[in-house]
Amino acid sequence: MQQVETSWRWGKPVNFMILALFIMYSLIMLKLLFIREDYYHWNKYNYNIIPFHTIKSLIYHRDAYNTDTWVKNLFGNIVLFIPLGVFIPVLNRRLLRVVRCLLVIILILFLVESIQLVTRVGSFDIDDIILNTLGAIIGLFLMRIITPWLTR
Repeated sequence: MQQVETSWRWGKPVNFMILALFIMYSLIMLKLLFIREDYYHWNKYNYNIIPFHTIKSLIYHRDAYNTDTWVKNLFGNIVLFIPLGVFIPVLNRRLLRVVRCLLVIILILFLVESIQLVTRVGSFDIDDIILNTLGAIIGLFLMRIITPWLTR
């Protein structure tokens, strides 16, 4: 593991491209999370702090939801955050360690959910944090598998 941390050194053009991709990803996520046409401002605060409540509802009562809603809520929340698990450790080598990286990712996701709650352009849902974290973990492990291969 130590060798991975010290052996991957890409040139400035590659580092610039990675940073540019991260900025594009961040802008896309900002639009998806905070500037969507299908969001509406609620008069009250909506939140779920019970882990797996929304996930169980979507799975057990999937017939009550249209396929689009079901897929977006379960799989979209995972897939959209896979790049976060790749970018965070690539941009900051100190975050190659899984625990450190996960703490930063969970902090970012908690902040996003909190902003959605306060600005009322979404709701705070602990299940979103769980699914987003799962996506970031997939990205982190993909990055950890691919990086040694790329540095040979």
